[in-house]
Amino acid sequence: MAAKSLASCIFCKIIKGDIPSFKLVETDTIYSFLDIGPLSKGHALIIPKYHAEKLHELPDEYFADVLPTAKKIALALNVENYNLLQNNGRIAHQEVDHVHFHVIPKPGATDTEGLVVGWPSQKPSMDELKSLHEELVKKLEA
Repeated sequence: MAAKSLASCIFCKIIKGDIPSFKLVETDTIYSFLDIGPLSKGHALIIPKYHAEKLHELPDEYFADVLPTAKKIALALNVENYNLLQNNGRIAHQEVDHVHFHVIPKPGATDTEGLVVGWPSQKPSMDELKSLHEELVKKLEA
């Protein structure tokens, strides 16, 4: 069960069984279920059993089953195209303040089903990229 939870967190309530869900896979560290407001048929959620609002707050051991579970769900859905999505913070489209991952099938090339993504790429200079790279490497090695 969750190492730390909030009484008002809908995902903590789902993990505890206080709110019913269409469970798919459960392990010691994660719980997955069908989304009740799906973007496409088979849209599923994977939630760690530890309550953390954002990805960087989640202890590393709670990541162990996330990708294997996403893979199992994608294979069970038998879809060739899908998105694995994880958002952090309101302006990044996080609606529930509990880390969660979406497995979203993309059944066709149209924007009528599945995740619709814009990709407003930027064009930084090579000098800007080099400077950012150096800054990040120093922080990652610290």
